[in-house]
Amino acid sequence: MNILERDVVVIGAGPSGLTAARSLARAGHSVAVLEARGRVGGRTHTDVVGGAVLEVGGQWVSPDQTALIALLDELGMDTFPRYREGDSVYIGPDGEAIRYAGDRFPVDTHTREEMERLIGMLDRLVAEAGPEAPWNHPDARALDTISFHHWLRRQSDDEEACNNIGLFVAGGMLTKPAHAFSTLQAVLMAATAGSFSNLVDEDFILDRRVIGGMQSVSERMAAELGDDVVLNAPVRTLCWGGIGAGSGVAAISDSTTVSARYAVMAVPPNLYSRVSYEPPLPRRQHQMHQHQSLGLVIKVHAVYPTPFWRDEGLSGTGFSAGSIVQEVYDNTNYEDPRGTLVGFISDEKADAMFELPPEERRERILGSLAGFLGPEALNPEVYYESDWASEEWTRGAYASSYDLGGLHRYGRDQRTPVGPIYWSCSDIAAEGYQHVDGAIRMGQLTAEAIALALAEESLRTPGV
Repeated sequence: MNILERDVVVIGAGPSGLTAARSLARAGHSVAVLEARGRVGGRTHTDVVGGAVLEVGGQWVSPDQTALIALLDELGMDTFPRYREGDSVYIGPDGEAIRYAGDRFPVDTHTREEMERLIGMLDRLVAEAGPEAPWNHPDARALDTISFHHWLRRQSDDEEACNNIGLFVAGGMLTKPAHAFSTLQAVLMAATAGSFSNLVDEDFILDRRVIGGMQSVSERMAAELGDDVVLNAPVRTLCWGGIGAGSGVAAISDSTTVSARYAVMAVPPNLYSRVSYEPPLPRRQHQMHQHQSLGLVIKVHAVYPTPFWRDEGLSGTGFSAGSIVQEVYDNTNYEDPRGTLVGFISDEKADAMFELPPEERRERILGSLAGFLGPEALNPEVYYESDWASEEWTRGAYASSYDLGGLHRYGRDQRTPVGPIYWSCSDIAAEGYQHVDGAIRMGQLTAEAIALALAEESLRTPGV
């Protein structure tokens, strides 16, 4: 057993944990990062499959993600734009594929007006609630105890409009059915992007990608920390002195034990309970963590000899609330002559696909892609499904959200430290919630708070 003594132990080597560790190390504090996987990056993972470079995990950079953009600049990393020239494709309830230009779906006048009206209502709620403390909104409880599905249908009798608006939060972000999360949770999701209008604008949300892949951001940070990052070291027990005891922590993994003044739990909330706490966490923490869960999505990558859709004047972008693949985008890698499509199958549709044998599932999914882009989509030379729900150290995608009533009940406490234990992940971020940007913001905030605590300890204990 390797025994280390540090000022801070960080559990999890994703973007949030590594940002916290890097910031603390740069401030002169000793750190150790314990990572359960055999790699860094958490829910970002850039892999090579069949000779193709694929972004298996999180990948996009949007203009509002200033913390991520600043870090990329600091690390000397460049980005490239998502291909979006040409028409997009919309498949409505009748199953007909319609080409269109611009940022609004080609629906009839009533449905378009209803979509615009719903977006306006949600923009107003977002402006009132904000990303930092939506639970303080005067109507927080009412908004948090009605599902987004039912709230939309209280506002509009147009089912197509409701399904399309729901798609941007349910399938597109939280990867849960719209009846499984609250309207307040949907408002928070939009508030973290600045507005609901931003959330429905794919050119804003899915703007650019990192050359070399998003995982390389974590790899660069880990390289700076060197041997202070320990892989294949899942933490089994976290011993802490109890609130107010001031006796620090001991993080015990299979290979390494770290004694430290403070600990950072930089993993998603659904994994908090994978660690045994001695003594146990307070009752409210136990309850709160049981009301947070990740969603389910299959991220499908299909690589072709060329981006054939571009020759047809298509951007590769498509949407359909009713199709197996609800979203598809051109995801061709930087300077790669081949063409790559990425499609997303979420929540109950993913359930249905996972019930099928692999070959039948592949056939059905490629058939759905072909519904957007034509029969050439049926025959990729590389096909890969990202299934984060089967990953032992993730168990879902993209990030956690609360069940009905959970956000206004527990949200105010989700970032509150418990004694020497701090929480840091994109799942509990305000701005950048669910994204790498939010992970970085949380890492920075956590590092600042711990650095301040260490400084105060030093003042109370001269000579330390």
